Amino acid sequence: MIRLLVALVLGLLALGPARADPVALKRGVNITNWFRYPANRDPAVLGQYLSDPALADLRAAGFDFVRLAVDPALEADRPLVLAAIRRIQAQGLTVVVSPHPHDWRLEEDPAPLRRFWQSMAPALASLDPVRTVPEVLNEPVFPRAAAAWAELQGKVLADIRRALPGSTVVLTGADWGSIGGLLALRPVADANVIYSFHFYDPSELTSLAAYRPAADHAGFARLPFPVADAAECGAAAAKGADPVSRDLMRYYCSLGWDNARIAATIGQATEWAKVHRVRLLAGEFGASQELNRDARLAWLAAVKEACEAQSIPWALWGLEDGMGLGVPRPPPYRPRLNAGVLTALGLVAQNERRR
Repeated sequence: MIRLLVALVLGLLALGPARADPVALKRGVNITNWFRYPANRDPAVLGQYLSDPALADLRAAGFDFVRLAVDPALEADRPLVLAAIRRIQAQGLTVVVSPHPHDWRLEEDPAPLRRFWQSMAPALASLDPVRTVPEVLNEPVFPRAAAAWAELQGKVLADIRRALPGSTVVLTGADWGSIGGLLALRPVADANVIYSFHFYDPSELTSLAAYRPAADHAGFARLPFPVADAAECGAAAAKGADPVSRDLMRYYCSLGWDNARIAATIGQATEWAKVHRVRLLAGEFGASQELNRDARLAWLAAVKEACEAQSIPWALWGLEDGMGLGVPRPPPYRPRLNAGVLTALGLVAQNERRR
């Protein structure tokens, strides 16, 4: 018996230390402007950007995590970032810490990203390791250079691991963190990571074709979702539109976007994850508040339902953004959250909680 016990102990030691399972995330919201393009850099204002009751309302609505966008240029405000994370966590919310640079050219010079995490990761080590989740980078681009991004991401992960060996880390693919970028990514040999993608398809609907500044955005705002009849869809939306906008609207309508198409598109990421036995996160999705209400809420609900049906946690973009809850910037002391959006996401609106 003693020999058997010794053999078992030696066998466990040979396996090395146990690796923690990835943190559990379910329903999240991006805090977009606390530390990204802040309306006011005064430390007294920045530190109190969101009140404790406002954060408590997020938890009460049903969110269990936030994705905190952080501009690396605000390095002097790092103590405020850490204090904000502690306040968010005190409300029972996990925090994904995501660098959102606005002037880096990492394809040419990757050093800024590594420097950021070589200093930020040790700072995060003082926080709750279960509720603190570093994300390597928001929406890396690296056009036609997926391998270069994968190499850099691997180096940054190693930088993070030196300070945070047990933390869950969020990784992503190139091409703006899209599903296409994810499919081109080869997973790393690390069991405690989650792979993120962002979802705004089709952009003719969700952003009103913002990629064409001269487009008839009012026309795009009339587009329906789901599309039941392509001809009727195109005729209704294209009234008075310029020829290019009409063609784009008809293209959108011809594709027949509906819940099944949303689910199938997200399903590409799910199949990739199954093949590689990894976990996913829909780190961003949202639709313009200028889109007609029925289409907007139906699209949000379709994405949420597709993610949850495929066991993918999700995060709405964002709290203080017109693609999401549209809270004013800076927020009032206790902002009222958009009841229609919350209901579409299967969450609890404030008026429902107060009954």
